[in-house]
Amino acid sequence: MAKTTAPLLPVSQQLLRQLGDRLRLARLRRRLTAAQVAQRAGMAPMTLRSVERGGAGVTIGAYVAVMQVLGIEKDLELVVAADPLGRELQDARLDKRTQPRGRPAPRVKLAPAAIPKARRPSGLGPPKSAYPTARTLADLIKVPGSRRGR
Repeated sequence: MAKTTAPLLPVSQQLLRQLGDRLRLARLRRRLTAAQVAQRAGMAPMTLRSVERGGAGVTIGAYVAVMQVLGIEKDLELVVAADPLGRELQDARLDKRTQPRGRPAPRVKLAPAAIPKARRPSGLGPPKSAYPTARTLADLIKVPGSRRGR
């Protein structure tokens, strides 16, 4: 019985296909046959075919084995080297920790009429406007000089 894999988003599937295409091109540039690379990587030719097609069911180890045969395994270090989103989130948490600790500011109770209608609780959970939109989050995590969001 074949193993099932978790479904990927179309964007992720496209990225895997692009990776497979790049590995295939790297093999062809080195003038290696699929049989040679499969044998040197210790896998069946069918597995190499799945790697070169960007198969989601192929283990990351198979991708790395092919990269080793092609001499490009060091490129794997570039995969999550920058992580701008993770760094922004980390910095945001650090900013909260560096705020002076002391007595919290006193809470001011507002009369219901003073609360804007969009922000009044509807009875079950916070109002929809309390949740940030995807655009708002993207604007918050923009990194100067990055190409994201253009």
